[in-house]
Amino acid sequence: MTVAEIQVDQRVIGIDSRRFASVEKALVELITNSDDSYARLEKAGASVTGRIHVGYERHHAGAVLMVSDQAEGMSFEQAGRILSYGGAHSPLARGEGAGRGYFGRGLKQAIFGLGHGWIETIQNGRFTRIDVFRGENGGYLYDDDGADRRAFPADYARLGIPAGDIDAGADGTDIPAGNGTRVTIVVDNPHVTITQHATLLQSLSDNIYLRDVLDRREVELVHGRPGAEDYGSENIRFHEPPATVLLGPDQPGSFSLDGEEFPFTVTLKRARDVELTLKGDERTAGLVVESGMAVLDCQLFEYENQVGTEYLFGTVRCPALTEMLGRGKAIISDEREGLNLKDPFVAAFSRAVSRMIAGPVQAEKEKLTHLERATTSGRTAEMIEHLLQHMSEAAVIDLGLETAPPLRNGDGSPSAGAPPAALRFTTPFYYRPPGHPFHVALLLDPGQLPDAGTLTFELALPGSLRIDPTPAPVPVSALRDTRRIEWTMAGDRAGEHGEITVRAGDYWALCEIVIAEHASRRSTDQPPHHAIATDASAQQAAHREVHRPSRDHGVDLFTGYDFRTLHNSADRAVYSPAERKVIINTGAPTVQLYVDGRGRFRDSARLLLAELFLDVISDELARRRVEQHGHAGDLKAFQAAKRDIIRRYGSDIHRTFLG
Repeated sequence: MTVAEIQVDQRVIGIDSRRFASVEKALVELITNSDDSYARLEKAGASVTGRIHVGYERHHAGAVLMVSDQAEGMSFEQAGRILSYGGAHSPLARGEGAGRGYFGRGLKQAIFGLGHGWIETIQNGRFTRIDVFRGENGGYLYDDDGADRRAFPADYARLGIPAGDIDAGADGTDIPAGNGTRVTIVVDNPHVTITQHATLLQSLSDNIYLRDVLDRREVELVHGRPGAEDYGSENIRFHEPPATVLLGPDQPGSFSLDGEEFPFTVTLKRARDVELTLKGDERTAGLVVESGMAVLDCQLFEYENQVGTEYLFGTVRCPALTEMLGRGKAIISDEREGLNLKDPFVAAFSRAVSRMIAGPVQAEKEKLTHLERATTSGRTAEMIEHLLQHMSEAAVIDLGLETAPPLRNGDGSPSAGAPPAALRFTTPFYYRPPGHPFHVALLLDPGQLPDAGTLTFELALPGSLRIDPTPAPVPVSALRDTRRIEWTMAGDRAGEHGEITVRAGDYWALCEIVIAEHASRRSTDQPPHHAIATDASAQQAAHREVHRPSRDHGVDLFTGYDFRTLHNSADRAVYSPAERKVIINTGAPTVQLYVDGRGRFRDSARLLLAELFLDVISDELARRRVEQHGHAGDLKAFQAAKRDIIRRYGSDIHRTFLG
């Protein structure tokens, strides 16, 4: 047995190991290593199976990873050399232009970052195993057993490598045994996320650094242990979304630097009806930058993160990039996170690609400029609906505003009388003693309610406050001549409080119930609001009363919202009195920044919506408030009212959009 320390500054290995401590990163490194080995055989004219077997055995506190191939295999000396450290030993650094991964650092760092592991390899009938692990003092060690040995049938079977048959050829010659390698990593680092196998399959399928490998190799993910409930296997494949080709395929381009011309090709597509991932190694939007067999980056160069690019994807192929890397040019960032745009060669390449894709990107932006409408996600729509309902009730309950539309005569002129309330309780406030049943009655005018609407009930009642029968939704069409709905209620405990809210279309009414120890037992329903007066003086009083806004029922002031173009860029959002809606202007540049190429408002921009809704709602409430107090047209009164409303409801509106 030979145990030795890897001959490199141990602190450097520690830093890199923490950087690469990820199941996905480790597998990308191992899969691309196998692909490189197959490529070298193909270059030499050998036929290959191209199979790469990925094993993933997940446990509660750890996992086991295995990547096997049937490629070159390694001799004992070669296997020892891969423990040499650094970019000087990578194929790219040697000018081969075929290496990917982390340029001579990834294999060891994948093992040390995740825990410990071993390399098993067979070449020309000889078996080598090297264990890579941490010592008791934290050192980075390996054990190579001191030598290789003859490979036995059990070794071939375990590694999934053809063992060959004696005298099995058609001409009587021997079929030689195969070569190959398996790397096994035991994940025992408690800081590493143990990924679910379905998540791992998706992340490997979409990983930009495997995009080309998955096209030319047969890569299979086997998860679990044979016989276990979670055992299964799937092919790892990148599934390109349905798309329209905008440039290419492989449209040629070139750029010049220092008098030399460098060619490249571009394929640019626009996804149809599929959301793309915009960031990370599993990114599906953007141009995958390929050079030789190496994938170096995925981005949109000068148009990165700009409006109109969310559904664009494709490929850029530039052979000269790996050639420059082989010459020692710093075309890759120090952290192996993509192209180094500060390098003159990469900068010239970036400008040339950006010029080629400028037209399609601008066309996508133009679509947004002329976007008539936009939509939100279901969750955002739910938040907005809750907010508008809350503010419609606040307009009546808190601010005492009259929200019902004015009555009109047959000729369209305003009527002298105010409209009767379509929904109202006989009293908005039931103050009753415990243990004594009482009646709650709702008065309604079906003629004012929407024919296709439904009368719904929202109960906010404690368990000790009972209602009989339990209110159930009723289609307005089924109400016919119903003018009154009545329930019997009773409360057991003093201090209990509840509310009943009734809605039909834009109309709503509420009542509050309080159970109090000293409440009068003789309380009865008061006459309904706006009772018919019998004498002249009473009629005059009733006429005055009917115009006083009631705080227990009303009509929604804010019935909804819409994203649409107002054909101007000045107003970001306005209130439409005719529709009683908040209109978000898709023609405003600020709004366009947060609407994607399919006309969907991004959930990440909910705070902008909070700002827009607060401005429009406070503006409309302030305008109505000053008019109701006889100060219409008074700018100072309006500004003071708006400031007061913002102070009162600003936090509530923002909290709504924070979920």
